[in-house]
Amino acid sequence: MADILKDIKAELKEEFAGFEATFAKGVKTKVSLLDTVLGYIVKRKGKQIRPTMVLLSAGCCGDINEKTYRGASLVELLHTATLVHDDVVDESYKRRGFFSINALWKNKVAVLVGDFLLSRGLIIAVENKDFEMLEIVSDAMKRMAEGELLQLEKARKLDIKEVDYYRIISGKTASLFAACCAIGAASITDSTEIKNAMREFGENAGMAFQIKDDLFDFNEDSSGKPKGVDIKEKKMTLPLIYSLNHAENSEKREIIRIFKSKRIDSEKVQKVVSFIVNSGGPEYARGKMNDYKEKALKAIQILPESRYKTRLISVLNYIIERNI
Repeated sequence: MADILKDIKAELKEEFAGFEATFAKGVKTKVSLLDTVLGYIVKRKGKQIRPTMVLLSAGCCGDINEKTYRGASLVELLHTATLVHDDVVDESYKRRGFFSINALWKNKVAVLVGDFLLSRGLIIAVENKDFEMLEIVSDAMKRMAEGELLQLEKARKLDIKEVDYYRIISGKTASLFAACCAIGAASITDSTEIKNAMREFGENAGMAFQIKDDLFDFNEDSSGKPKGVDIKEKKMTLPLIYSLNHAENSEKREIIRIFKSKRIDSEKVQKVVSFIVNSGGPEYARGKMNDYKEKALKAIQILPESRYKTRLISVLNYIIERNI
């Protein structure tokens, strides 16, 4: 499945070149330290799912153009800024297998670099009078912040209900996926119906993306045991929330006691994993993930068939079938 994104980039070689040229121009600076840090970031770019979705969404609606490249750059600048800031907030020193910005240059530099990336994206939109795209991405930024804060509020009390979980991931994750597809469409068409359909596709794809992330805890590591990374970090995932909501009071109290302990060792991790698996948490989450996939597919039924639509569906399949 990992080759799907590579295949799409190869197919859209010219379009990606246009996006990357626009992005490179957007992060150009005369400040030596900033230039060094940005160079480090660019060399360690990830899978670029989000700009891929911008380009494909635009292609579904017409001919990809310079406005599309600006939209993809705006999204990538915002996404990169949030990753840099997240590493500071989470005190994380690794990102995609490499040292994070805060690990190498400390928190002050990391925060300022994140601010620079965010401001550059906004400036690109304003300079080119891309006000609709600016409105779309500003709404996504607001929703992302609200999602993060809601998660912090609920996590402290360990009382997250399923409806709260969906509100959280809709803000934290799905909002940016929705923005990607809406921006792609907005760079091509004035049709409100099509732009709303693309936004809905992205929203549901983003929900499926986050639920898939939750399920990685139950993949086996090299020792053959479930990884349980989210459990170690005391994250309230959908499989856990479902299991707690369907547990006997005594069992629920025991799991909550583990989460409230200062440290969750490997033995406790396996205990929580067994509890979730026996409660049917992973199966329930997979069912919800597939529900969101179907909602995403339904949203774009109004679009004509094209190689871009086919590839956009391939990205959706990648999202729910990926192993990392």
